[in-house]
Amino acid sequence: MSLEFHQVDAFTDQAFRGNPAAVYRLDSWPADELLQRIATEHNLSETAFVVREGETWRIRWFTPRTEVPLCGHATLAAAHVLFEAYGEPGDRLEFICQSGVLRVFREGDGLLALDFPALVPTELGVTPELERALQVSPVDALAADKLLVLLESEQAVRDCKPDLAAIARLPWQGVIVTARGQEVDFVSRFFAPAVGVDEDPVTGSAHCSLIPYWSRRLAKRMLTAQQLSARGGQLRCRLEGDRVSIAGRAVTVMRGQLLL
Repeated sequence: MSLEFHQVDAFTDQAFRGNPAAVYRLDSWPADELLQRIATEHNLSETAFVVREGETWRIRWFTPRTEVPLCGHATLAAAHVLFEAYGEPGDRLEFICQSGVLRVFREGDGLLALDFPALVPTELGVTPELERALQVSPVDALAADKLLVLLESEQAVRDCKPDLAAIARLPWQGVIVTARGQEVDFVSRFFAPAVGVDEDPVTGSAHCSLIPYWSRRLAKRMLTAQQLSARGGQLRCRLEGDRVSIAGRAVTVMRGQLLL
């Protein structure tokens, strides 16, 4: 048996930048154990699997270690593959996942926009444990599904070198560090060693919390963002009530057959 896959760099229009994801369009669901083994074999931050269900698509995402309930860049990658490689018609795709209904829209000029839930973070406060884990003094800390930590400057975000073992012990899926940007509205990085991703190159799902946070802080609905990982990525963001729009480009860099 062979399965076709595509590898896509998301939130970029250049190969070898943005966040890579493998995408499989399947006819039916194999055993979860096989899905996890495939994701572990690819060893990317996420591998996306999609199966058509009527007019929608069921989507699931796996890190090299576990399944996750929400992933932005691999959803962008999956939409890119369905539109470009498989010729899905129209300008909208609808996905069903653990986190509910997600939509992806073609916005022109190569942009794909994710319609995701807004996850408004609530005030938590800085603890000594968090300071030790980040090895930097945060300005503030808030929590949603991920921990959002405000640092004093873009340079502080760039320079952050957390204790990953300590980060993995915190009771959140991962830790976002963020600050006001110099050339964009805000910058961020995301660390998730507990799910097998020490640092994610570009994290769409983190922006479900970043967008409402910075929209309120800057009094703006439309925002530009940059993730300051080694690969880097650019995002165009918009707050839409209890939803967020996260837009970016994607490029296919590889396609092949997994032989089983």
